[in-house]
Amino acid sequence: MSVWDDLVGQEHVVAQLKSTVDAAAAVLRGEPATGMTHAWLFTGPPGSGRSTAARAFAAALQCPSGGCGACEACHTVLAGTHADVHLISTELLSIGVKDTRDLVRRAALSPAGNRWQIIVMEDADRLTESAGNVLLKAIEEPAPRTVWMLCSPALEDVLPTIRSRCRHVLLRTPPVEAVAQVLVRRDGVDPAMAGFAARAAQGHIGRAKRLATDEQARQRRAAVLNLPSQLSDVASCLAAAQHLVAAAEEEAKESTEELNARETEELKTALGVGQGGRTPPGAASALKELENRQKKRATRLQRDALDRALVDLASLYRDVLAVQLGASVPLTNEEQRPFVMKLARDSTPEATVRRIQAILACRKAIEANVAPLLAVEAMTLSLRAG
Repeated sequence: MSVWDDLVGQEHVVAQLKSTVDAAAAVLRGEPATGMTHAWLFTGPPGSGRSTAARAFAAALQCPSGGCGACEACHTVLAGTHADVHLISTELLSIGVKDTRDLVRRAALSPAGNRWQIIVMEDADRLTESAGNVLLKAIEEPAPRTVWMLCSPALEDVLPTIRSRCRHVLLRTPPVEAVAQVLVRRDGVDPAMAGFAARAAQGHIGRAKRLATDEQARQRRAAVLNLPSQLSDVASCLAAAQHLVAAAEEEAKESTEELNARETEELKTALGVGQGGRTPPGAASALKELENRQKKRATRLQRDALDRALVDLASLYRDVLAVQLGASVPLTNEEQRPFVMKLARDSTPEATVRRIQAILACRKAIEANVAPLLAVEAMTLSLRAG
């Protein structure tokens, strides 16, 4: 057992980070060493394990044995409770200046455990430009024993001035077989279900676990894959778009409804709202701020759910194109083979490429804050006309 066990299919990254942990231990002993630096940038496709790698690296740096996975340091880092490791991820669309300044102040503190003060930012690609400039100064003038670990899908998603000051760690999409094995070993998933989930998730570990353990997630995915059969005319295209967006909204609502109610009740209790039949000064503005934050969180979760659906839809047309070109590659949606074969017969490779491009254009439009319904309507019309 070690802190690296959940880092699937990333042997080259594990080797690199283990070497750095050895160098960091030498630094703590006051010995000359190369290989350890104060700022790291982990990049890789969604589901590759960027934050998992950063957390494992943080645990190994705090562990006296270099990442044994059994000591208190390893357990507390991986659980998110270590005093000298601060994990930040956002449920919102961006990370602003205020939150970044709080991180910078924390990074300036000396480590309580006499090892390292570590900041793991799981969504560095969501830093606003102003927040990025605040972070840049902290990385340019690091405090002793402070280590920044930033995670982002790609180098281009981070400000050039920041990425130029970080050591880059590139992760790859894990092999489907490796993802299936970890679902069986770690989560006790049936091997057949694990194989399906790993293949359907296209190597995305978190998505694979959800598909393997959540029947509703599998049903939602099946509904998305059935969408091309519904696009018979303009009206059906618009209806299908409406249904897809509504399904994403419902998924986001299901995942936040209970949390929102709990957060609101806890804040009311903390502010003393309702006690003695009156509302304390400032309570209304605090509740309004919480409500706005919850709305922003819902917006991000809805967009994330919609993006997952678009990725699944693109995988279907990828399979269609593979069949049309006679490529000897496994189908991502093997259970949909009859439908894939029908779509392949009824269109041309050129039309399939145009359909894939329409899906990618929809993803980019939503990322650029185009109204989701408008973007999806344009996509469904293009899928029918493609």
